[in-house]
Amino acid sequence: MLHHTGDFKPIPAIASLAIILLIWFVIPVPEGVTPDAWHLLALFVGTIAAIIGKALPIGAIAILAITAVAITGVTNDSPKAAMGDALSGFSNSLIWLIGIAIMISRGLIKSGLGNRIGYHFIALFGSRTLGVGYALALSELVLAPVTPSNTARGGGIIHPIMKSIAGSFGSTPEEGTQKKIGHYLALVNYHSNPITSAMFITATAPNPLVVKLVADATGMDISITWGTWALAALLPGLVCIALMPLIIYAIYRPEITKTPDARHFAHEQLKQMGPMHGDEKIMVGVFSLLLLLWAGVPAMIFGDAFSFHTTAVAFLGLSVLLVSGVLSWKDVLAERNAWDTVVWFSALVMMATFLNKLGLISWFSGVVEDNISVFGFGWQLSVLILIGVYFYAHYFFASTTAHITAMFGAFYAAGLALGAPPMFLALLMAGASSLMMSLTHYATGTSPIIFGSGFVSMGDWWKMGFIMSVANLIIWTFVGGIWWSILGYW
Repeated sequence: MLHHTGDFKPIPAIASLAIILLIWFVIPVPEGVTPDAWHLLALFVGTIAAIIGKALPIGAIAILAITAVAITGVTNDSPKAAMGDALSGFSNSLIWLIGIAIMISRGLIKSGLGNRIGYHFIALFGSRTLGVGYALALSELVLAPVTPSNTARGGGIIHPIMKSIAGSFGSTPEEGTQKKIGHYLALVNYHSNPITSAMFITATAPNPLVVKLVADATGMDISITWGTWALAALLPGLVCIALMPLIIYAIYRPEITKTPDARHFAHEQLKQMGPMHGDEKIMVGVFSLLLLLWAGVPAMIFGDAFSFHTTAVAFLGLSVLLVSGVLSWKDVLAERNAWDTVVWFSALVMMATFLNKLGLISWFSGVVEDNISVFGFGWQLSVLILIGVYFYAHYFFASTTAHITAMFGAFYAAGLALGAPPMFLALLMAGASSLMMSLTHYATGTSPIIFGSGFVSMGDWWKMGFIMSVANLIIWTFVGGIWWSILGYW
C-alpha cells in the first residue's frame, strides 16, 4: 500500500502531462525551430503548468524537470552531457546568492532584530494611523536588501507586528472590527512588499533570474550589478513608497486616524526586548558589511583590488554568522525555503538557458514582435503594450518565478527588436516583474498570508491591487525613465 502524503494533485499533474504530450507529439514543429528546442519547450510549458496547478511542491516539480531533461536528451545526444546540462543550473552563482541570503535573513528573525527595527519605526512615526502605515513601509524597505524571501519579510516579520498593532486597538476580523485600523494596515503591509521587492536584486528570489535573462538576451552587453539595480530603483521606489500609504488611505480611510497608543505599544515592546544584545549587534554589523560590499563602496575608494563578487559577499556574511554563533548549522539546515529555492531555481534557470541556446526564445520573440509591429507604432507605444500584456498576465500566475521564466526572455527580446533602448527596457521590465505582485491574493507567497488573516475582503484586495498596479507602473515608467536618463543609463 503506497503512503500518500497529500502533496500530489492528480488533475493538475494529468493536465501538465497532457500539455507535454500535445506539444511534443501533436503540434507540428514550426518553421525556424529545431525539434530539440520544441521538445524542450514541451517540457518547459508542462513544468510551468505543473507549478501553476501545484501538482506537487515546486521543488519536487523541479526534480522531475531535471530528470526529464537528462533522460530525454533534448539538450545533448550524449547521456553524460545531457546529465551535465540538466544539473548546470546548480553552478549559477546568482542562485546561490539568493539561497545564502535567505539563510542570512533567518538571523533577522532569530535574533529579534527584524522586530526591533519595526517597533523603532512605529515608536517614531506612530502617532497617526498614516504614520503607522509609513512605519511598516519603511521597516520593509530597511529589511529588503538582505531578505530575498519577500514572503519572510512581509509575511514573517512585518505582518505579525501589524497584527499586534491592530489588535491593540481592538481591530480584529473575528470581532468584525477590521475597518477600525487593521484593514488599512494590512493593505499597507502587503503593498509595501512588491515595491521593496522591485528595489534590490536581493529583495526577492526571482530578481537574479531577471539579471540572467537580460544578460543572455544582450550577449552579456548588459550585466546589471547590485549597485546599478539599487541606484536605478531608488527614486521610483521611494516615490512609490511615499505615495502608496496615501493612496490606500484616500480609498479605504480607517475609522481610527489618530494612534497615540501605537507609539506606547511600540515602546512597551521595545522595553520588553531590553537593550540590543550581542546577536543583534552582530546582525547589524553583517547587514552593514553586506550593503557596503554589494554597493561596491570599498572598490570605489581603494580600487578594483577591493571588488568582490556579490555571491562571495553573501557567503562571507553567512560565514560570520556561523562562526559567531548567531546562526548554527542546524539553523541553516532548517531553512527549508533556502534549499527549496536553490533546487527549483536551478531547474528553471537551466531550462530557460537552454531554450535560449537552442533558439526558441529568439523565434518566439520574433512572433511577438511581428504581431505588435503590424500596427506600426513607435517603440514607446509598443513597449507600453508589451509591458501591459506582460504585467497583467500575472492574473493567471500564482508565482512570480513561473511568470518571469515563462515570459520575460521572449518579451524582452521582442522589445529590443521593436527598437526599445536595452537598458531602459531591462529596468522597466525588472521593476514590473516585482510590482505585478500587487494584483491578487495569490500573486506571491506573501499574499495568502496577509489575505488569510482576514482583514481584507477579496473584492477590496483586487480593487486596491489594480489601483496600486496602475500607480506603480506609471511611476516606474515615467519617474524611472527620467531618472535613468539622468543617470546616463539610456
